[in-house]
Amino acid sequence: MKPPPFHYHDPRCLDDALGLLAEKENAKLLAGGQSLMPMLNMRFVFPDDVIDLNRIPELTSIGEDEGLVRIGAMTRQCALERSEVIRDHCPIIIEALRYVGHIQTRNRGTIGGSLCHLDPSAELPTVAQGLDATIHIQSKRGARTLAMEDFPAFYMTPAIEPDEIVTAVEFAPWPKDHGFAFVEFARRLGDFAIVGVAVLLVVSADGSISRASITLGGVGQAPIRCTAAEEIVTGSNDSDAAMREAAETCRKIDAMDDLHVSGVYRQKLAVALTLRALRKAYDRAIGESVA
Repeated sequence: MKPPPFHYHDPRCLDDALGLLAEKENAKLLAGGQSLMPMLNMRFVFPDDVIDLNRIPELTSIGEDEGLVRIGAMTRQCALERSEVIRDHCPIIIEALRYVGHIQTRNRGTIGGSLCHLDPSAELPTVAQGLDATIHIQSKRGARTLAMEDFPAFYMTPAIEPDEIVTAVEFAPWPKDHGFAFVEFARRLGDFAIVGVAVLLVVSADGSISRASITLGGVGQAPIRCTAAEEIVTGSNDSDAAMREAAETCRKIDAMDDLHVSGVYRQKLAVALTLRALRKAYDRAIGESVA
């Protein structure tokens, strides 16, 4: 199918894009286009105007300042994969991106586009939740921030107003020697995950876990922080037993059913993948080699 007719706008600065968005009542923003273009072609959406953000340089950046990593919303996923800043401060993003579509997808897809599309199985929203990221948002009315945990309003819908644009994602990196892992199960390479798990750990000198972040994607309508599992592993000296107990808490999550698998199957996957991710992150934290 072909997309419905629309007016195309090509602003070259953020202020112009915000002006257009405030003026147009039924507009869509074009970020990477990896989700919007198929939706237009299949006529799932009918905008009167499409506002292209691809030529706004102020939305493309990767930097670290005053202990925070900040990524511009229009930063390509492939740029994140190759970034030394991300490799040094947040390698879980690079590991997660290897599951995102294919190289061609990541060459055009952007971090802001992925966050705003907010597919329940998408990797970057899951990682952003695990990092306690802050989302920077702007409109002609002013700028504001929103914690990633508050960013999902409901299914595939972020908590932003029609005249607002996500401009950046910001988070505090974990300590240099932290352990991390992102694992997922999908039907085929490049498909959206049925379940994905992001784990971050800090391990003390005595081998106990002093800090943990465990997040599930693909299980509910938005990424789920597994706080009960985090509490179980934090402070534990018997790491493997604690990891098993923590992973079992995922079986109690109200997992969604869909055309592909049942909620019960997702619960089983969540348990197995959480345990796998915990072990992988722990091994990295203590300096063990990971395949």
